[in-house]
Amino acid sequence: MSQTAHIPSHRKPRSAASTRALRAGVTGGILTLAVAGSAIPATAGGQPPSTETTQELPTFSLDLATTAAQSADATQQAALGYQLQDQQEQAAGKAKVEAKKAKTEAERKAKETKERAERAAAKQAAAAEKAREQQRVSRTSERTTLSTTSTNNNSSSNSAPTGTTTAPQTETPPVSSGSGNTAQLISFLKAQVGKAYIPGAMGPSSYDCSGLTSVAFRQVGVTLPRVSQDQSAFGTQVSLSNLQPGDILYWGSSGSAYHVAVYIGGGQFIGAQNSGTGVVQRDMSYDMPTGAVRVL
Repeated sequence: MSQTAHIPSHRKPRSAASTRALRAGVTGGILTLAVAGSAIPATAGGQPPSTETTQELPTFSLDLATTAAQSADATQQAALGYQLQDQQEQAAGKAKVEAKKAKTEAERKAKETKERAERAAAKQAAAAEKAREQQRVSRTSERTTLSTTSTNNNSSSNSAPTGTTTAPQTETPPVSSGSGNTAQLISFLKAQVGKAYIPGAMGPSSYDCSGLTSVAFRQVGVTLPRVSQDQSAFGTQVSLSNLQPGDILYWGSSGSAYHVAVYIGGGQFIGAQNSGTGVVQRDMSYDMPTGAVRVL
């Protein structure tokens, strides 16, 4: 055999036909895969040609995206929670402010209503006082007229001709359903001073004018009519200049009086005046009566 004859090489084959070499490099989540086949003839340099196939596999990108999505969702939920809490706090604050305003307005209206009521009561009291003053002036004028007339009549009687006999004046006896004791009557009346005035009341803690006189005279066995109009015409009419303790004083005309009280002597009377003063003891100059009747 010639020395130049081709001698088969004893070097191992580079690789089997099915051998694959995996070269992996991870850069930013990219996996590179190289596949070479031995069936492809070698190049002039002695190296077989190779074919590289590069694929981007979402190995790490998928995990990062999932984590980012979860984080974003959690952040959004937290933001919504804070926003809801803020809205609730704003609503609570607004409700508190509105409640305070409503309370202030209600207190203001209540105060105005009270002030209006007080002004109306004061105006009504002033009107009532004015009416009483007018009545006192009117009664004073009437008494002056009556006094002048009485003086003239007495003068005429005194100048009667000699030998003329004047008939004695007789006083009608008191109309009563029983005998009474003046001291006991006045003692009871004084014990009632300071109690309240309530229309229609007849004791024991409050009275109206005729209720007080009715109950007082009942203590001494005398039954009076219930109302002031009838009491002013009950018993014997007496002059204000000839009063005795226990006489019933009245304001207005006999039979239509609007107020009554009891004379207790010393120029004073006790009566249930009005809702403002209640049962009081007053001097007659405080409010001069029109007339009087005697029942004891």
